[in-house]
Amino acid sequence: MAAAYAILGLVEYARFRAGIYDLVIFDQAVRGYYRFEVPGSFVKDQWNQLGTAVSVLGDHFSPILAALAPLYWIYDGPQTLIVAQAVLFAVAAIPLWRLSRRRLGTTAAYLVAAAYLLSWPIAEAAAFHFHEYAFVPLLTAVLFERLDAGRRGAVIVSAAALLLVKEDLGFFVAGLGLALLFRPSWRLIGAAMAVLGPLAVWVTSQIIIPAFGGSSGRYWYYSGLGADPGEAVTRILTHPLDVLSVLTSPGVKMQTMLLLLALVLFVPLLSPYALPPAMLILERMLATDQPGWWGTSYHYNSAVVMALFCASIDAIDRFQRRRGTAEVSRRRLGLTWASACAVLGIGLVGVFPLRDVFDPAWYRSGAREDAAAAAVAVVPDGALVEAANQVGPNLSARTKVVIWRPMPHRAPWVVADVASRQPIFKSIEEQRADVAELQARGYRLVMEREGYIVLHLP
Repeated sequence: MAAAYAILGLVEYARFRAGIYDLVIFDQAVRGYYRFEVPGSFVKDQWNQLGTAVSVLGDHFSPILAALAPLYWIYDGPQTLIVAQAVLFAVAAIPLWRLSRRRLGTTAAYLVAAAYLLSWPIAEAAAFHFHEYAFVPLLTAVLFERLDAGRRGAVIVSAAALLLVKEDLGFFVAGLGLALLFRPSWRLIGAAMAVLGPLAVWVTSQIIIPAFGGSSGRYWYYSGLGADPGEAVTRILTHPLDVLSVLTSPGVKMQTMLLLLALVLFVPLLSPYALPPAMLILERMLATDQPGWWGTSYHYNSAVVMALFCASIDAIDRFQRRRGTAEVSRRRLGLTWASACAVLGIGLVGVFPLRDVFDPAWYRSGAREDAAAAAVAVVPDGALVEAANQVGPNLSARTKVVIWRPMPHRAPWVVADVASRQPIFKSIEEQRADVAELQARGYRLVMEREGYIVLHLP
């Protein structure tokens, strides 16, 4: 499965189907760590600081990315991140298998691992090329497996590591803390997590990120609930029906939540360990201004899928023990659930991106891809270049890439695309107008082919 995920990402990269958001941003940041420099991206704040690598810690608190820096000593390029993510997603199945074997038996453990590895949230994330959430399934699986084994130190370390992935993982840790309050021997640790998780979110978003040049309110997508967290919390507490309306509208929110729960046959609802993933799901679905958070695409659901499987295992074991069922009967129920999840996972492969790995046409290169490769080859090493979204990743290893867009100052090299709609621009006509304006400024036409235009200011 690691190979399948890697193929999914690497072919997307090779066929110019990846994007500057987010692959180039992470590639530039990890290269900064690898060179013992600022973990910066030229894309961030390119409007005001063109050609300057701005620290990504001013965007999201993800210092765990430094763990990938040594891999760049082996190969310096975005492909390294694609392969690393594939491996991280795949090896997460190992602690999940250990947990499942202990609670449900060996056969069920293999089926649960297969269901996770074939799950659509992981396939969608692998197709999105790279994101810091790549660490979440592995850390989550280790956390729950060690929790089941009663290893307090390992649980605390795993939870602390999650806080280094992204600032919102503090909500996940808080949810885990609330769940642990149901276990008398863990209540002290649970209470600490329930308090420290939200505190970590506040410290990272309000102090650390602004200290690195970011804005504390940049990702506030809850204007429908309030202008700031205080107003939103007040609205949630005083108008619960409004909250229900936000959670169910538009319909894509309900579709995504139902698909996530259907993946594990709604079993997590019987476990208090549904609280950690629920916190992250609520964070997204309560947003009123960010449609990208609501659907099944991208990487967001990969942060909760492992927790849903782990909560399901706990729910089945908890339900059977409460009924006093014999060990053999408990394992029979677990095997039935695991088999159904595995069958469902296989059935959904054809609906989500993993299906592309089995499609010969998906691997083929056409005239557009050949033109993109030619355009990339024209740009010299070390150049500062504005690039069309899909060609940026293929330039990132050897140039300073920013996204192509009208700005007060322009890069000396521009790789434009007037055949497909680009981010930032409102229309292809606007893209053509920008190319014409650059030529009027003195930019020289270096290459034009299949909609790709390479311009250079001598």
